[in-house]
Amino acid sequence: MIRTLMLTALLLAPSALAAENSKPQPVPFVDTIPVARDTPYPGTISLDIDATDTRRGIFSVKERVPVSGGGHLVLLFPKWLPGNHSPTGQIEKLAGLKITAGGKPIAWKRDQVDVYAFHVEVPKGARAIDIALQFLSPTAGNQGRIVMTPEMLRLQWNSMSLYPAGYFTRQIPVEAIVRYPEGWTAASGLPSTAQGSVYRYQRTDYETLVDSPVLAGRYYKAFPLTPRVTLDVVADSPDQLAATPEQIDAHRNLVEQSVKLFGAQHYDNYHFLLSISDRIGGIGLEHHRSSEDGVGLGYFTDWANSTPARDLLPHEFTHSWDGKFRRGADLWTPDYRTPMRDSLLWVYEGQTSFWGYVLQARSGLVSKQDTLDSIALLMAGLENTKGRDWRPLGDTTNDPTIAQRRPKGWTSWQRSEDYYIEGMAVWLEVDGIIRRQTGGAKSIDDFARGFFGINDGDWGEVTYDFDDVVAELHKLVPVYDWRQMLTQRLTETGAPPPLAGLIALGYRLTYTDTPTGYFRAVEKERKRTDLASSIGVVIGKDGDIAGVIWDSAAFKAGLTVGGTITAVDGLAYTPDRLKAAIAAAKATKEPIALLVRQGDRIEERPVDYHDGLRYPRLAKIGTGDAGLDHLLAAK
Repeated sequence: MIRTLMLTALLLAPSALAAENSKPQPVPFVDTIPVARDTPYPGTISLDIDATDTRRGIFSVKERVPVSGGGHLVLLFPKWLPGNHSPTGQIEKLAGLKITAGGKPIAWKRDQVDVYAFHVEVPKGARAIDIALQFLSPTAGNQGRIVMTPEMLRLQWNSMSLYPAGYFTRQIPVEAIVRYPEGWTAASGLPSTAQGSVYRYQRTDYETLVDSPVLAGRYYKAFPLTPRVTLDVVADSPDQLAATPEQIDAHRNLVEQSVKLFGAQHYDNYHFLLSISDRIGGIGLEHHRSSEDGVGLGYFTDWANSTPARDLLPHEFTHSWDGKFRRGADLWTPDYRTPMRDSLLWVYEGQTSFWGYVLQARSGLVSKQDTLDSIALLMAGLENTKGRDWRPLGDTTNDPTIAQRRPKGWTSWQRSEDYYIEGMAVWLEVDGIIRRQTGGAKSIDDFARGFFGINDGDWGEVTYDFDDVVAELHKLVPVYDWRQMLTQRLTETGAPPPLAGLIALGYRLTYTDTPTGYFRAVEKERKRTDLASSIGVVIGKDGDIAGVIWDSAAFKAGLTVGGTITAVDGLAYTPDRLKAAIAAAKATKEPIALLVRQGDRIEERPVDYHDGLRYPRLAKIGTGDAGLDHLLAAK
């Protein structure tokens, strides 16, 4: 017994207890990727792309990169993409990478830290290396956005090329050739000459090349809008190209109203690259001399119902001034490896959203009433953004990097890229302040002309910071504290949505039990039933719950994304049946009885809500034309 106690004591002795677990130290790494320098690259890269394998969606690439003798070379695949504001280069779709010099293979090694970088030891005496690779574009929606079908394709140069590290991309000369399927036509902001199906593009720099995507297809039509601007349309079938003269006039008015607004043009030529398709992925992406625009079928042929899609072109065209020419200083980068910082997206995207809706009304592309109704829907979305309680607007500018547009379960609480719409609300407030402080003598039009309309014909980039924005506003209203106002809007939490601009411009957000025509069109286009402003739920096809507003009646009833509403008050679910139940509940204290399936579990979910159907619209304050009426009027 004594020996047992002694053994136990020894086991518990301090020396035994002091034994430590193994503790490794980190393996250091040295960044051997050259930093970009603003110096010319010695030679011109040649790029040869075969884009004819439309059935399998394979782009085959041959690239020649001049080199000066042997030594270490780092090749980069573009990572941080302009317009995406995030590290979303599709490196996972690059395949078949082989590098040779003088016909002999060269081994490559991917960087262990930056997987977008490839290290190569170039043989002594080599004057060029040859690269072969494929870009395996998505063939199904779960692989990403489909960019190639048997009828059309979108070619983004950044997805199918490598560039040498150590240089500003504007200093790397490139010549490109693309082979398209026979009988196709290709359009781009980068000029080209065509011999049959082979297009030879104008020699340019790599930065401009990446900023000059291509839309090509079997069924193509060009609509000249002005001597410098063209609407290039490719569709799934030729009937979708049938635009009326009045429809084209509205697009022509868009260009004319934009030029009147900004007072300058920052392109030598501009191309709206518009796809009309239910097969290729939709897109809205800005470039300096073009925009990638993708809408569903019926853009022209079902004009009465395509209203929600017609805010796309005004938005992307505005980006030629706001975002491409004037760009946040911390967002501009010398190459596609340097991280972008998105702190000024409330200007880049927020004011672009603002002008997009203004210009759609001024041009007649969308009626004034539909524009008012669209603004009402957007502002109602702000009222349903419960995440404003904890997350400020300024922090949402980090969302392109944080979330990269991946789905969220509780968007109204987590927040998303709210710098678009809340940023728009801030600029409505700015316009209201300018008009009030100057007695209507000035407006935000004057800001646009002064800030974006400089250097006519310049399609480089002029950067700005927060102080530059404040300084431009001070030119219009020197006595107002713009710094304090903007800082408050970017940093505040727990405050009501910033709808003061609407009030100042003569309108207020209100709700009725009848949806506007625009609201119905949005529901139809998105194939959803939007009850966000009533019980707090958005429902997709077959009763699938697509969204639940945080802390709403639906939230309190336990509804969540991924569930399916199968019955309403004991009857099989239909959108009209649920709407009728919501309306009827206004006159009773009984909850709305929902049967909800979540996985394998089916449960009753009573929704305690009695305020009836609520659909947003704007109501005029007073009589006569108000500030918002003047803002939306053609100039």
